[in-house]
Amino acid sequence: MRESGKGTLNGIEKCNDERVDIHCHCLPAVDDGPTTMQEAVMLCQGLVDDGLTTVIATPHQLGRFTDCNESEQIRESVELLNEELEKNEISLTVMPGGDVRVDERICQLLESDKILTLGDGGRYILLELPHQVFIDIEPLLVELNDMGVQAIISHPERHLLLIKQSQVILKWINLSASLQITAGSLLGEFGKLSQKAAWRLLIAGQVSIVATDSHGLDSRRPCMKAAYEEISNKLGEKTAQLVCVENPLRVLKSQDIVQLTPSELVVR
Repeated sequence: MRESGKGTLNGIEKCNDERVDIHCHCLPAVDDGPTTMQEAVMLCQGLVDDGLTTVIATPHQLGRFTDCNESEQIRESVELLNEELEKNEISLTVMPGGDVRVDERICQLLESDKILTLGDGGRYILLELPHQVFIDIEPLLVELNDMGVQAIISHPERHLLLIKQSQVILKWINLSASLQITAGSLLGEFGKLSQKAAWRLLIAGQVSIVATDSHGLDSRRPCMKAAYEEISNKLGEKTAQLVCVENPLRVLKSQDIVQLTPSELVVR
């Protein structure tokens, strides 16, 4: 049964200065993020400049990255990156995680420690849907719930087949799934369709988290500050605080995610 979603905006506490990004491709030479350690360090400095203090590294797992990027490899890469950040006096903490492509073996692979939960905390898993086809993941969500793991669906606004399935999205949310949209989508960086879908999901109270999904500084660079400002201007600062600050921190700490309540949104 979903415990997250019972809280409301009026019930959240003021966060400390910790700012968490739960979806970022910052590890060097593991996927389509930075190709070198130098590039990874530069991206991490960019994340700090964007106001972030902790980042969950989420390299792609499964899909075309099957049989690589397994949990232990990612943990080792995270440790090396943190050492390099300390040498360069960059005030960012990197935690292990994965951007896990939907696969019928996910629960089995979690049990065998081949794929990672977010922050290695065992509570939340970031799921990436295939872009080319629509898949109803209800059976997987039920199986994950039985394991005590909750799914966070990455960038649904960028899945043009999924955003047409509003009833399916609601069903997934009722099965304890949460939605994470990309900061850049709100700013139009992935096109007008994704931008419109991102705001529609947010205004409907269906989005729990905004993340960078950053891959580098040349493209898909961090833009959380700009997204926070846009959300504050359009929906109020309480909403921006919840989806950009409070809920990402709750994921890192394996705490319940607080659900947006549409009636509490201040649409301007």
